[in-house]
Amino acid sequence: MKLLPTTAARRIVAVAAAVVAGLAISTAAYAATSSGTSPAAIPRCSANDLGVWVAVNQGNGAAGTIYYPLEFTNLSHHTCYLFGYPGVSALDVTWRQLGSPASWGSLASARIVNLLPGATAHTILGYHDVVVGTSPGCAQVKVATYLRVYPPGQRSATLAAFPVQACVHAGPAYLSIIEPIIPGVGTVNG
Repeated sequence: MKLLPTTAARRIVAVAAAVVAGLAISTAAYAATSSGTSPAAIPRCSANDLGVWVAVNQGNGAAGTIYYPLEFTNLSHHTCYLFGYPGVSALDVTWRQLGSPASWGSLASARIVNLLPGATAHTILGYHDVVVGTSPGCAQVKVATYLRVYPPGQRSATLAAFPVQACVHAGPAYLSIIEPIIPGVGTVNG
């Protein structure tokens, strides 16, 4: 049996250790943000667990819709999970709802997102400014100050700052949630 020279043997051990460490880290990160854990073992995230914010400086879009990352950060000291779409509506400065709540689609692509303390997940909020500006059902417009955000499956909400023009009365949907909540920060720079 021929032994490797000491330098080559150390290099192989170092590379193997780095690969194993990389796999362990990526596996832990995946488990922390995927459907790998039974929801029975982890509670749903409540409004009290979360800091919710709109990355207004990250908005982009065209053809009458601007898309913004809507971020959910776990501020609690325990892991919790999100599954599906949040309930979202715009509020004025007196916390009165402006217009209809945000629309959203099918749960077909939804997955459980486990949030460790300090971790963030997101979805995409569509603001249809063309609806606010041109729809006959949106005759009265007022400035919204906040979004009232209900985490999926919850009856308590939290607020996020979001100053935009909004329809005063229920009718045309000028807000929409584009996709179910997914793991990770939705901003360009994290």
